[in-house]
Amino acid sequence: MSFHPKMPYESGFQQSDRKLPPEGAPFAFTPERRAEFERRAAQYPPEWRKSAILYALFLVQEQQGHISANGMRHVAEVIGCTPAEVEDVASYYAMFYRQPVGKYVVQVCRTLSCALKGAERVTEELTDALKIPLGGTDASGTFTVIEVECLGACDRAPVVMVNDGWHECLAPGDAVKLLDNVRAGGEAALSGCHHKVERG
Repeated sequence: MSFHPKMPYESGFQQSDRKLPPEGAPFAFTPERRAEFERRAAQYPPEWRKSAILYALFLVQEQQGHISANGMRHVAEVIGCTPAEVEDVASYYAMFYRQPVGKYVVQVCRTLSCALKGAERVTEELTDALKIPLGGTDASGTFTVIEVECLGACDRAPVVMVNDGWHECLAPGDAVKLLDNVRAGGEAALSGCHHKVERG
């Protein structure tokens, strides 16, 4: 007799839910990006070269639009670490996209202040207008819509980021208009950060 419960090994409960990113096309930094990476990596002592993984991943994403498995392998080779160490970083941070995304990534804050001001309706209006599921990309490859945690402007909720641009106080009824404005004018259509605008 055992006090331990019977473990249903046949159900596969012990298998990892880890999803590997797409392999992607063969990847290598352009000579300019490699030189820029080496310039930044030289700011760390040689034994701390791994500290430049974040910057290397930003360069990969800048070059191909997302982080593929081949991109991570290239970073590991350039830095001198294992692909698993690079994947640990890439999979931890929400700003790294592990599959292709649209030209504009619309990130809707979903935490408390934004939620209370209608962020869920903003997300629904965006995905309905684009005819995509959350996390999907529209047929034209222009927009991807995702939800993210706090963007740090709770007093200006709901807040969205479009790529690196900022848009505050997005009322649910104005979500579709924002898409139209971004199509027409790119990130210039965004309100920007209130504090930055105040400072001029």
